[in-house]
Amino acid sequence: MKIAQLILALAVSISGTAIAADNHGHDAKPMHGGAVTEAKDVEYEFVATADKLQLYMRDHGKPVAVAGMTAKVTLLAGSDKQDVQLQPGDGKLEASGSFKIPAATKAVIVVSKAGKSVASVRFTLK
Repeated sequence: MKIAQLILALAVSISGTAIAADNHGHDAKPMHGGAVTEAKDVEYEFVATADKLQLYMRDHGKPVAVAGMTAKVTLLAGSDKQDVQLQPGDGKLEASGSFKIPAATKAVIVVSKAGKSVASVRFTLK
């Protein structure tokens, strides 16, 4: 019986550690009205409208320099798929155009610097 209790205590301890490690002790909140996710200690905020796509990045609350970076966005809405290239803008990666962004659109974004992938992030838009 003692072994079972020890295993249970260890399992609870490990699961609590995993949750704390994933949260990093802070909440990612949108600063530009977009959807936010975190990857490799960087917060990504994706703002999508019918005529503009913007990706903001923050490392521990400070904006990430976007010079030399690009991102490929794949928008998935039902059976529609649209690929868009984001380029450096004023503190963000962005693109202008005509985009289909109905509710529940999924966005897969691969961020690159100097031609090498830095991160891949996913969003479900409201």
